Amino acid sequence: MHSVPPYVTYLFATLLVAMIFCLALEEKLHAKKSVITGAFAAVSLLLAAVFGLVHPETVILLGHPIRLPVYIPGVDWEVIAIILGSSLFVDVTSKCGLFTWIAIKLTKASGGDPLRLLIFYGVMTVVFSAVLNNVTAMIIVGSLSSVSLAKLRMTDKLLGFLLVEGLLTNVGGMLTLISSVPNIIVGNAAGISFVDFFLKASPYVVVATAVTIFMGARLFRITSLKEEAAKSQAAQLVAGFDENDGIESAGFFRFGTVMTALFIVAMASVSVTPFIRDLGMGYVALAFALIMLVRYKSTADRFYQAMDWDLLAFFGCLFIVINMMEHALVLELIGDGLKPILGLGETTGAGVLLFASAIASSVTDNIPLATMLAKILGTMDMAADSPFWWAVIFGANLGGNITPIGSASTLVAVTIIHKNKLPMSFAGFVKIAVPFAVVQLLLAVGYLLTILR
Repeated sequence: MHSVPPYVTYLFATLLVAMIFCLALEEKLHAKKSVITGAFAAVSLLLAAVFGLVHPETVILLGHPIRLPVYIPGVDWEVIAIILGSSLFVDVTSKCGLFTWIAIKLTKASGGDPLRLLIFYGVMTVVFSAVLNNVTAMIIVGSLSSVSLAKLRMTDKLLGFLLVEGLLTNVGGMLTLISSVPNIIVGNAAGISFVDFFLKASPYVVVATAVTIFMGARLFRITSLKEEAAKSQAAQLVAGFDENDGIESAGFFRFGTVMTALFIVAMASVSVTPFIRDLGMGYVALAFALIMLVRYKSTADRFYQAMDWDLLAFFGCLFIVINMMEHALVLELIGDGLKPILGLGETTGAGVLLFASAIASSVTDNIPLATMLAKILGTMDMAADSPFWWAVIFGANLGGNITPIGSASTLVAVTIIHKNKLPMSFAGFVKIAVPFAVVQLLLAVGYLLTILR
């Protein structure tokens, strides 16, 4: 690494702090994430050029030298491809009606019993968060909860359902390598395979899900129906739901179901599949998205329009900023600050890092945090099975359960709560959520230090 004057490092560190502060105040500034990070990326690139920190790179492609702009190598294109392909695949597949069909089937299977409904919806939230994404899972399950409880005349329990579901989206977001963006970023940097990630994360997710549902049922007094007349009436009311309402084509429904299963298998076996392992998960995600788009080949542009391009632009600009921070030795500075924590050893150090990551994620976007820490740990040659990688994964995901702005899915949960005219302030959410978050974090620390160590 080249020599950088200390004042330059501190100048770039100030820029990084300012960017994180602006991202935390995104709504107050009325600015999209991509605009915020784009502005800081432009300033960082300009200052890096002024101080001579970066220079264009030349690569040889098919025997010809190609000059790359300084911002191209800094972007993790594999992460971009995974997010783009997975988002398109899920968006198109959801049109087949599979996820709505599953949701209504579970609703009918509950017989309208409140406690059983909470358990079914809680598990469904976790699974949908793992297969889809946190926000989509919350929208599907949250909307169904509103409709179902209104039909069952149990709207007094809606607040409890929505809060538990919101908290479980971040628990479910830890189930697979592609369940959440921090997983993708950290897992990619650590070299954790899809299967290994699932095998190590799933025991914790199962326990945390059960504990969260139990705490929610106790706190909001959601119990089973006792009287036979009430059970019979509830069963009759949920029987009126039709799981086939969202299926526009039986053939496409079957095709979407098969492709969803194949997508999961393909992503899980990337590292051992000949030829595909050289192309990576990003290729698999884009290939499956393309296959699904063939169904809507004449109107595929509407799916492109519905894509969250702000998120992708945000990532691209964020990677550039982090790359410039690396050149300015800001990451080395932060790494030096983390050394006392890492020096505590894999037992105490990992626990402290987990709680620190969670607290930081609760007040700002967890994506810059995960990106920065992944880059720092990567420069320290951490092994893929190091507890420190998992401390960042657990902390970045679970920190979203402390405040309503800690993750997009909890923000969606609060939005649905307000839409149903239920009282819920920022402080009110924190008061209810903190006990859940503390228990989840303590479970995570215990699991990290006893099982993953």
